[in-house]
Amino acid sequence: MTDKGENRNPESGMEEKKQNYEQYVKEMTPTHNLWLQMLKAFIIGGIICVLGQGILQFCTDVMSMDKETAASWCSLSLIFLSVLLTGLNIYPRIVKWGGAGALVPITGFANSVAAPAIEFKKEGWVFGVGCKIFTIAGPVILYGIFTSWVLGLGYWIGQCFGIW
Repeated sequence: MTDKGENRNPESGMEEKKQNYEQYVKEMTPTHNLWLQMLKAFIIGGIICVLGQGILQFCTDVMSMDKETAASWCSLSLIFLSVLLTGLNIYPRIVKWGGAGALVPITGFANSVAAPAIEFKKEGWVFGVGCKIFTIAGPVILYGIFTSWVLGLGYWIGQCFGIW
């Protein structure tokens, strides 16, 4: 008489585990509607841009500022609102709903600096805020400056050879 374990193929057990795992991953992986995500991003990004344009118009028309000063006030206002909404835990909800639309450069960047600062404040000013404040924004700053340097160098070389 043979034991049931002797007739069992070890590879079939592994195959069954693999299929179960694949089924589990399929069930747990969220599915997204690309067109709906793009619509939400368009709406949120549009709202942020309309808000910025409204601030710009208010500064130029009502406050009688020149365009450069109005643009500065617009940028400062958008940064302030982004940081305030991040601190009140509202901006992360906007990002969750609107996705990439909420990452309009100036507001998204302000959020990426404020969020780690708020999150790590409990670890102290030096090892919390000081060390973690640029965890998200740091690479953007680093590669932005590096890219600017490379492009500037290329432009300078082009000027030296009369290309530009």
